[in-house]
Order: sequence, then structure tokens, then C-alpha cells
Amino acid sequence: MEKKEFREFSFKSRAKSAMYALSGLKVLFKEEHNSRIHIAITAIVVAAGFLLNITNVEWLVLCILIGMVFSLEIINSAIENLCDHIFPQWNETIKKIKDLAAAAVFVASVISVICGGIIFLPKLCDLFIHN
Repeated sequence: MEKKEFREFSFKSRAKSAMYALSGLKVLFKEEHNSRIHIAITAIVVAAGFLLNITNVEWLVLCILIGMVFSLEIINSAIENLCDHIFPQWNETIKKIKDLAAAAVFVASVISVICGGIIFLPKLCDLFIHN
């Protein structure tokens, strides 16, 4: 195994890395339809958070969950693109890999909905039942 060359820290190289990451986000929102659904739901959740005056801890939970769903969506998209590039024709193993990656996003989304319910339902009940 070849030893990796040490490179000194450079703001220029860090800025380049950030640009690559932003390019990846651009691809995500342009090509992946589910990411647009996640954005719409995120906007609704953030608006509800402000309207219902959620606590700092609740904001932290929501931020972590939103980040988790988006991160898994990005990883899922990367896996799907890689699989399609390496093996463009239908293949049972590739299907299994893509299904597993999609399942990760699905599980994170379901957990996020459950946590959102735990945060928002009591506040909505208070708003509509006690007023």
C-alpha cells in the first residue's frame, strides 16, 4: 500500500472542496425528485416550528432529523448513480443494493415523522382544544 502524501492546510483547497459539495447539492435538487419533497416538508416543519414556538431542544432535534434525512438521500442518490454507471442493465444484486439504500432514507423519514408528531401534536392540540 502506497503511503499518502501529506499536504499542508490550504484555504484555497478547502474552498474548492466546498464548491464540490455545493455542486453535489445542485445535482441532488436538480435530478432527484424526492429531494424536492424533502425541501417542501422541511419548509413546512420550519414554519410550524416558528408558529408554534418550539423549544431550543426541539429545534435541535428537528435540525438533526432534517440533516439525517437529507444526508441519507444524498448517499442513496450517490449509490444509485454509481450502480447505474457500473451496471446499467437490470441486475438482481444491483436492485437489492438500491433497495437497501432507499430503505435507509425511508426509515429516517418515518422516524422523523414520528418525532415530528411527538413535538408538534401536543402543541397543535393545545392550540385547537384549549383556545
